[in-house]
Amino acid sequence: MSSSSDIERDVIVASTTRAADGVRLIELRHPYGLALPAWEPGAHIDVILPLGERQYSLVGEVGAPTWTIGVLRETDGRGGSAYLHDTVAEGARLRVRGPRNHFAFQPEEGRSYLFLAGGIGITPIRSMVAAAKAAGVDYLLAYAGRSRATMAFVGELEAGHPDRVAVYAADEGARLDLSRLFETLDPTTVVYCCGPTRLIDAVEAAAGGVELHLERFEAKHLGEPVLHEAFEVELAVSGETLTVPPERSILEVVEEAGVLVLSSCREGTCGTCETVVLEGEVDHRDSILSPQEQAAMDVMYICVSRAACPRLVLEL
Repeated sequence: MSSSSDIERDVIVASTTRAADGVRLIELRHPYGLALPAWEPGAHIDVILPLGERQYSLVGEVGAPTWTIGVLRETDGRGGSAYLHDTVAEGARLRVRGPRNHFAFQPEEGRSYLFLAGGIGITPIRSMVAAAKAAGVDYLLAYAGRSRATMAFVGELEAGHPDRVAVYAADEGARLDLSRLFETLDPTTVVYCCGPTRLIDAVEAAAGGVELHLERFEAKHLGEPVLHEAFEVELAVSGETLTVPPERSILEVVEEAGVLVLSSCREGTCGTCETVVLEGEVDHRDSILSPQEQAAMDVMYICVSRAACPRLVLEL
């Protein structure tokens, strides 16, 4: 059975606005004026473009009938952001899938939160900060970027969250000292971070034992797999047992066998191919699950993750 996050739909571009240098906000509405499905802070949608699928965080108001995404124009990207900046205008029709959320934030009374955003990484963080304020919990946002001109929502965030937003604009000589920040952090604080790889890696190195939730733009570097030989995958629904050789992914093998699995990035960053694990140990190679979630061994992303044992049983 498909979940709401698997459903593809057409949407109409209701408006486009400039949020910062190189950042465009694209508001999407239902073709017939209905409310688009609800979402929670941290959610993203897949935008299905002629160049392939791209994932963008939802940045509008939670509960609004429309969706809004923030798109950074990447000069060295794969063309998706340039297409959305240069080709898509008000009234255009887009095909999307979602929303999906692997970076969920639900504030808990009595907990404190640190939000870390680098550049366009503010897009999923913006709604989290609003949710933290609405819940009355203790929170702080540290927001780093090249300059205020390139940092979307910076003025809005400073005005809306007095004394809870620290801006680190490189052209002003401001530097985010993560080591010092984590040294002074209460160990019970929960940290949510989104940004470029260098920020994510630095946060992981500085965090120590703090509870950490990350969203990456790029797949993290992976070492050698646990198993270098072939392994079997039993598909509990279809009843097939397939052999996955070292040079192929589970996703490729099950697709070749005619099993339908939704997928997008094929590098373990989007979460589209999430699959339930019924038996076996997983060599998690994705950039989504936290260490605690990986240890549970109950789901895996079959575009990159592999078996850490001779046989896996999957709910496919």
